[in-house]
Amino acid sequence: MPEPERLAPVLQLGERRFGIRTRALVMGIANRTTDSFYDKGSYFAFDRFLAHCERLVAEGADIIDIGGVKAGPGEEVSEAEELERVVPAVDAVVRRFDVAVSVDTWRAAVAREAFAAGARVGNDISGFVEDGYLAAAATAGAAVVATHIRLRPRVPDPDPHYDDVVAAVESRLVELAGAALSAGLTPERIVLDAGLDLGKTTSQSLALLHASSRLSRLGYPLLLSASNKTFLGETLGRAVAERQDASLAAAALGIAGGCRVLRVHDVAGTVRVRDLLAAILTEPTPDDS
Repeated sequence: MPEPERLAPVLQLGERRFGIRTRALVMGIANRTTDSFYDKGSYFAFDRFLAHCERLVAEGADIIDIGGVKAGPGEEVSEAEELERVVPAVDAVVRRFDVAVSVDTWRAAVAREAFAAGARVGNDISGFVEDGYLAAAATAGAAVVATHIRLRPRVPDPDPHYDDVVAAVESRLVELAGAALSAGLTPERIVLDAGLDLGKTTSQSLALLHASSRLSRLGYPLLLSASNKTFLGETLGRAVAERQDASLAAAALGIAGGCRVLRVHDVAGTVRVRDLLAAILTEPTPDDS
């Protein structure tokens, strides 16, 4: 296990300050999309979306991650449509629930409007391809998630090649963190994500999960987004609906390796895993009884 003193100790999300030396944060996924690989648009309707968010909060989510466009290939979603899907959703969740809100977007304009509505994390899987994204986060006092992806969101990448996938991802994440620092973000507002399944084969994603302890020592909180993903299904020969146990196992391994934000579908199960690992990782006090 990584040495706790070498892990980032704090994550700042707006005015919320979380100690993460041994306790990971659980980020519940709340999609307002019609074609998500997991929920297939089950929460696109606004009332169903809000009911889903209420359940995630009740189950113990520290963060709700709201997205309006899926990462993989699909029908075009215009910027105007994404704004319509995401900004009212962010506003509603911020007003109704005592929880940090993240916006899952790579568009700077969407991030800017979501920050104005109260989001305090910009979860950008593109690696900040749009000018103005980092500046918008810095101005809003928001955090960002810097993600490794080989090409761009929504672009198929069926045969990705790396000489050394861990080294390549590590190098790119350091570059992205540097860009965020240059834009005015402080280290406790920068989260790194290795981007499992984003331009990676199953074996490459497994290698990156195995390397969590290495990536968590870069000086920034590390996010794990493994929930129900393809690499789990291909490893075990399981359909999307049959990957819950594998997702929890990945979460446990990630926490032990230093991941301190877990982006998941199963909040209740992950909270139990998180709480157990926090008890194990916390240095015990002597029992004098």
